[in-house]
Amino acid sequence: MRITRSRAFGGVMLSTMMACGTPLAAQTPPSAVVPAKVAASCLPQSFYAQVQYQSVEVLADGRVTFRLCAPEAREVRVTSSDLPGIVPAGNPPGSPVGLAMAKDASGLWSVTTESVVAPDTYRFNFRVDGARVPDPRGTHFSEERTGTNSVFEVPGAAGAFQTFRRDVPHGEVATIHYWSKAINAERRAHVYTPPGYEKGRGSYPVLYLVHGAGDSDDSWTSVGHANFILDNLIASGRARPMIVVMPFGHTPDRPQPNLLVNTDFGNDLIGDLIPLVDSTYRTIAKPDSRAMAGLSMGGAHTIRFGLTHPELFHWTGIFSMGLGVNGDLQQVKDYETANAAALDRDARAMRLVYYAIGKDDFLYNTSAPTRALLAKHKVKVTYNESTGGHTWINWRRYLEDFAPKLFR
Repeated sequence: MRITRSRAFGGVMLSTMMACGTPLAAQTPPSAVVPAKVAASCLPQSFYAQVQYQSVEVLADGRVTFRLCAPEAREVRVTSSDLPGIVPAGNPPGSPVGLAMAKDASGLWSVTTESVVAPDTYRFNFRVDGARVPDPRGTHFSEERTGTNSVFEVPGAAGAFQTFRRDVPHGEVATIHYWSKAINAERRAHVYTPPGYEKGRGSYPVLYLVHGAGDSDDSWTSVGHANFILDNLIASGRARPMIVVMPFGHTPDRPQPNLLVNTDFGNDLIGDLIPLVDSTYRTIAKPDSRAMAGLSMGGAHTIRFGLTHPELFHWTGIFSMGLGVNGDLQQVKDYETANAAALDRDARAMRLVYYAIGKDDFLYNTSAPTRALLAKHKVKVTYNESTGGHTWINWRRYLEDFAPKLFR
């Protein structure tokens, strides 16, 4: 008995002959080609599956490898304003943005920094076909004025002052929302309370700590690690326990806004936020127990609304900012004309005016005219001229140097 079975291969009908009870050798059609093995995709292969790569890996030699699964992307780069060897957009003009990554057969992109990355905390993002994308494998993020950054930390002794330590007590960070009558808008702030605040009854001095022009009220904790810095300083006895209020330094846009001379911010701070904090938290509501500091734009806010109000603040800190931006010394003259009386009171009332800036900061040239003006009015300045530029690497260290000097 013979059985004939027909099969179609590429539109051609083929027949296989089998003898009853005796199978014949399998025949491979001449036109059939064994497909090459395709590399498994880096994407998850089922609903519950997890991707099998580490997006940020600190290598044994101190360099850092970045990875991103994006099989359909044409170009991927790592962008950061802090990491060595990564050129930010427009610096120099026309240069490519970020560090180029290479894609393997599975669609996984990767690159390793050429330079060692020092122990510290860093923000970064991926640039996928021109779009900024936070790390989809990330767990730590930092809000900017608009948009979000991914955050990672390189552990080590040099960065230990700002890292989470399991062997010290930790304070709490709350996010508060409030309505500002001064500017008729909803506002947000972050508030750090020191270890033991919730269980205690005592009152605390307050530091108002403001971020820069590109950031938000989230930044001083999410990337600045102000809460961990204070935890570690308080645990070591170097700083007094204090409440730290981190306001949102921006206000709703209006015609011809000026980020550095923002009276809307000052009116909200003085008219709404400070009274709210004093009525909600156990504060010592006196100028001798109230400080204000800020970086970059926040430093400008401190110059405008901290130094000019010695009836509110007796401790101030200016990080990476000064008068005379872009060489316009008329700014210095105008500020003095408007605030000479307050500066004269500062000479008598201020317990601390702290000024810190890096030698490579693009605003470095503003420090000399600002300090000269303060000296003219006999305001004593504690000056910290560091290495480095306009980065969180410096600003965390300025806070670590500044906070122990407060409320002593």
